[in-house]
Amino acid sequence: MNIMKKNVAVIFGGRSAEHDVSVITAHTPIIQSLISVGEFEVWPVYISKDGSWYSDQTMNDIAYFKREDFQTCLKRQKKVQILFDDGLKLVWPGILSKTIIHINVVFPAMHGTFGEDGSLMGLLRMANVPFVGCDLFASAVAMDKVLTKQVIAAEGIPVVPYVWFLKSDWKKNRNFLPEKAAKLKWPLFVKPVHLGSSIAISKVKDQTELENAIEVAFHYDDKVLVEESVQNLIEVTLPIIGNEELQLGAIERPLNKTEFFDFSDKYLSGNKKGKGANNMYSEIPANIDAEFVKQVENLGRRTYRALGCSGIARIDFLIESVSKQVYVNEVNTLPGSLYHHNWKRVGVSGVELVKRLIVLAEERFKSRSGITYVFDSDILKKIS
Repeated sequence: MNIMKKNVAVIFGGRSAEHDVSVITAHTPIIQSLISVGEFEVWPVYISKDGSWYSDQTMNDIAYFKREDFQTCLKRQKKVQILFDDGLKLVWPGILSKTIIHINVVFPAMHGTFGEDGSLMGLLRMANVPFVGCDLFASAVAMDKVLTKQVIAAEGIPVVPYVWFLKSDWKKNRNFLPEKAAKLKWPLFVKPVHLGSSIAISKVKDQTELENAIEVAFHYDDKVLVEESVQNLIEVTLPIIGNEELQLGAIERPLNKTEFFDFSDKYLSGNKKGKGANNMYSEIPANIDAEFVKQVENLGRRTYRALGCSGIARIDFLIESVSKQVYVNEVNTLPGSLYHHNWKRVGVSGVELVKRLIVLAEERFKSRSGITYVFDSDILKKIS
């Protein structure tokens, strides 16, 4: 009996500072695992740095993106068109006919701007197609580090002291900064509000360093966060999957020897032999006090719920080991490489992980199918 495979579109790349990280996440483990399952027809949808959309199954191999003549090959590719009415369809126009593929499920793998920030999720909601991971609202809130802190703090979840301001504030009057940051204790962290992967994040110890770090951050974003660093720091992270019923991954503790992880630490450490990101610089499960484990798991569940997360997310924590204060630092709605290394340590293989995430996407889609989004009215007839 010939069973029709589901068409799964994996969307990655994009006009984002995290473009290359997105390519890695799409292929390891998503595309590799989906193909090995044998139940899916995998359609890679690559968005280039200039915003052009392509889809060709040769792109299922990450080697395509590592070629020295990659840009030349891309120019020879026919761009794919997207239809969003009555579901999502990939369309390749031809001289005599066109090829159309109806997509059953979308697996977003786009980090950062125009993807993870909710932009792509809004597009997929309009297309009325199931998609993996957090929905538009949770994605948009979690992508804004300041908004995340404001939302979870309103729920009584502890966050470190911070201030924030816009690029327009900075251009108008820089003199406000010393007064605004006066209540914070040095050293401080400066972060672009909407970026991940530690891009343009700086730790500063004086006013001059602070102003320089802000200039760098504003090169990548129009909103900046300045927050206190945590002394006697234990940094841990907790991956979570689920919609209503949540499954917690192992608590992971980075073992960095530098003051904080930068972009290279996160994606190149432990990867020299092709073993994958996050392979050799973390402790899983984290060797921390049972009291901390209980707090992290409790705050993780509360944060996931407060932001309305679904499918998958990762909650990052900062622990002051002397005062025993646990803070929620930020939320990542598309953990790099899905944190498959962590799930593997608790018995969930990469294959099982992507299958579960697709099931969760379909369950959420089905549960919302009964919601009424339109309203019949005769108001137009009454307007003179």
